[in-house]
Amino acid sequence: MTTTHPHATRSDIQSRLDALRVEIERRNPAQPEFHQAVHEVLDTLAPVLAARPEYAEPGLVERLCEPERQVIFRVPWQDDKGRVHVNRGFRVEFNSALGPYKGGLRFHPSVNLGIIKFLGFEQIFKNALTGLGIGGGKGGSDFDPHGRSDAEVMRFCQSFMTELQRHIGEHTDVPAGDIGVGGREIGYLFGQYRRITNRWEAGVLTGKGLGWGGSAIRPEATGYGNVLFAEAMLRERGEDLEGQTVVVSGSGNVAIYTVEKLLALGANPLTCSDSTGYVVDDKGIDLELLKQVKEVERGRISTYAERRGASARFVPGGRVWEVPADVALPSATQNELDEEDAAALVRNGVKAVSEGANMPTTPEAVHLLQRAGVAFGPGKAANAGGVAVSALEMAQNHARTAWSPARVEEELAHIMSEIHGTCHETAERYGAPGDYVTGANIAGFERVADAMLAQGVI
Repeated sequence: MTTTHPHATRSDIQSRLDALRVEIERRNPAQPEFHQAVHEVLDTLAPVLAARPEYAEPGLVERLCEPERQVIFRVPWQDDKGRVHVNRGFRVEFNSALGPYKGGLRFHPSVNLGIIKFLGFEQIFKNALTGLGIGGGKGGSDFDPHGRSDAEVMRFCQSFMTELQRHIGEHTDVPAGDIGVGGREIGYLFGQYRRITNRWEAGVLTGKGLGWGGSAIRPEATGYGNVLFAEAMLRERGEDLEGQTVVVSGSGNVAIYTVEKLLALGANPLTCSDSTGYVVDDKGIDLELLKQVKEVERGRISTYAERRGASARFVPGGRVWEVPADVALPSATQNELDEEDAAALVRNGVKAVSEGANMPTTPEAVHLLQRAGVAFGPGKAANAGGVAVSALEMAQNHARTAWSPARVEEELAHIMSEIHGTCHETAERYGAPGDYVTGANIAGFERVADAMLAQGVI
């Protein structure tokens, strides 16, 4: 797909996109999550390439699918007994046409290059949709912080940052947290960056503590934003969230603040989960108990059911999607909601599904939900609130100031409303009304593509 004639047919364009898909799979073997993310975007680009053939002329789509830089490095560290462990670190700097690379760090045993590339590719479009001038990147390690002492986590983070610091900076690449990387880890990473560089460069990392350069509402932003996006989709159909029952997966940062925002808007969140199973609470999730178990004690979700009483039960190994509800908000991890789960949600009358996690719904499940007329919010749009507030944190750092929680939440609400409106309008403009996947992909693509065209073949 090196050139497209101005009068190329839709089938010609699709054939070239299909050929590119085959080439990407050949050049990136054994990376199924990355293939999935790229395919989902390529499957929606034919209409925009037909309408704007200049996008195909400089190999723009090919460049967009190839990271600008991929860094892999060794991370040696000592545990509390003096034993040396060796993990692998990653940073994929995918696209900087709109601004410095921006995206989280994930510490989890499942991390590999393919997963980091999938997350980084998604981040390009997500960040573009915020309109805040940030590029796309992602990083992490196969290190598992679960069960490790604070001292072990600190030593790992210091070793990780000793290499990563060569590749980042507030005008180059700005990491944040993700799965396994919360305030504790960001603190250790920032401390080591400051120690090595001899600079108080607050804008180099986001997700920092409120007392030393962090932003209000940053921990809450992804969950809050996803709930706001779901509410916007319902309003488009003449409804709102008040009184609706909701199934939420996960029990980490995103899920907890999803539950918090649902309760604030009068909805009734019924579930949360972790790797051991899920809890369903007929009275609605008790937010304070959930925070105590997961944020303070770092315990298992089964403990919530034990303490909650008769209204809650723990289902070991179960899937929250079997619980009937009006709205579903997958907020745990990639590919957690499959076609069978989607069929169960549809049978139980679900009206909207909105992704709090990154690509938690399989392609087959997405298609089933869309065919059933369910409003579906893809993660690159629906969970963009986290990175949006990260960009607002960067703005506060540049100005050496701190905004009030009310101001940040107002900005977040405005950004999520704009993202929903952009996706909805773009889908209609390209003949796919109500298809937020197509709308998000094309809207994000247009913003990045215009910048890439303006800056030449680099």
